[in-house]
Amino acid sequence: MSDDELLTVAEVMGRLRLGRSTVYALIRSRRLPSVTIGRCRRIPAAALRDFITDEMGRAA
Repeated sequence: MSDDELLTVAEVMGRLRLGRSTVYALIRSRRLPSVTIGRCRRIPAAALRDFITDEMGRAA
């Protein structure tokens, strides 16, 4: 996963093993940054990596 890669919501769902509504809730709460391109929502790979790191820190 390269830093400049943009992931779809479905790809994030698969990587985090979460449902669509949970991923969109994370986006709405701004815990998972995203960008909108046209009508498409994309999550930068670096943002997903940062989110996972933050969550691991909270769990420790």
